[in-house]
Amino acid sequence: MIGPRGEFHIFFYAGTCDMRRQIAGLVTMVREELGRDPQCGDMYVFRGRRGDQLKILFYDKRGYCMLVKRLDEGTFPIVHAADGNAVEITLRDLASLMSNAELVSSVRGTA
Repeated sequence: MIGPRGEFHIFFYAGTCDMRRQIAGLVTMVREELGRDPQCGDMYVFRGRRGDQLKILFYDKRGYCMLVKRLDEGTFPIVHAADGNAVEITLRDLASLMSNAELVSSVRGTA
């Protein structure tokens, strides 16, 4: 199975991310810009400036994993955070984003 196990949260970074960043750069963003522990088991989703690429970062107890999806055409929707730098989304929302659909439920801001 690919993905974190057990209970976890998914945070969508509300800004744009330089898609040249690899695992170390995304870990730094999670720590410094989101103020979260990247090894807590949660997933972090980043969108590129052009909007055609998503990167998903998570820690699976043995190391970091990064998934990348780049669209052949179109863009992923922009997610805005009311408070803070990230929005907590559901697994259903993430699945919808990965299939390039709009968010299926209202998103919740997080501190």
